[in-house]
Amino acid sequence: MRILIADDEAMIRMGLRAMLNDAGHQVVGTATNGHDAIALAQAAKPDVVILDIKMPEMDGLEAARQIMAKQPTAIVMLTAYSQRELVEQANEAAVFAYLVKPIKEELLAPALELARARFGEWTELRGEVASLQESLEARDVVEKAKRLLMQREGLGERQAFLKIHHRSRERRVPMRQVAEDILRKTKPDE
Repeated sequence: MRILIADDEAMIRMGLRAMLNDAGHQVVGTATNGHDAIALAQAAKPDVVILDIKMPEMDGLEAARQIMAKQPTAIVMLTAYSQRELVEQANEAAVFAYLVKPIKEELLAPALELARARFGEWTELRGEVASLQESLEARDVVEKAKRLLMQREGLGERQAFLKIHHRSRERRVPMRQVAEDILRKTKPDE
């Protein structure tokens, strides 16, 4: 995996880099604060970002939020604190795994794998949600166009639907596009 490390403690960064290199991963960059982590994440496009929660200038939680907003990536939160409140904040920031310092080498690999797997599931779910949203929006547009045809041309519901459907097939375009054309025009073309 290509991994970015962000921690303000040099010893932690060096130790993590050594563990990751020994495990066959590539460290694509290191940062000492959240601002640098965001910039490096955008530039290096890592598979996983390891962020310390407590860093100067911008903490890891805010960096995680911004990374997820700009270029979603699997994020592992790293901290010396295991307080419930921080775990909840990490979850809200779409963090996919959580490690408590000192990092044990035998726990690092499972945390990375978990983060990548959860990120894959999250990405898939986002795609499904977007697809469903698109379907609902298309259905709404077709329903509006159908109602307009029913009003303007005195068609029944089925007739209006079939008119949109036939135009869609004739023009070889989605029904949504036909419906949008109908809604844009003052009088639908025959």
